[in-house]
Amino acid sequence: MPRLESGMARIRVKDLRLRTYIGIKEDEILNKQDILINLTIIYPAVEAVRDNVIDQALNYRTITKAIIQHVEENRFALLERLTQEILDLVMTHKAVRYAEVEVDKPHALRFAESVSITLAAHRD
Repeated sequence: MPRLESGMARIRVKDLRLRTYIGIKEDEILNKQDILINLTIIYPAVEAVRDNVIDQALNYRTITKAIIQHVEENRFALLERLTQEILDLVMTHKAVRYAEVEVDKPHALRFAESVSITLAAHRD
């Protein structure tokens, strides 16, 4: 994760729990499963901090709502694909300089709490 420079803000959305179709086995294709999403977003926040005006801040609620809709309305064979699509949604916001998305699939392995995939992107 990049160092947080002066004037930049780090937003973290932790443990966003959603249900979706994820996997390749028959029972995974037929039944929704829980997933956990963690996001880290870095964006320039100088104007938002200075002016205390919502329109100058990155609206994490708007981003989260788009993620919820996309995840719940689609099907995914691979955790990698789901993670990339969420990352792509976050990066559509021009103010985002860096984003990292981790998606956990609880109980994907018999003796593990979960399996996760993390992907990141940055904009200069």
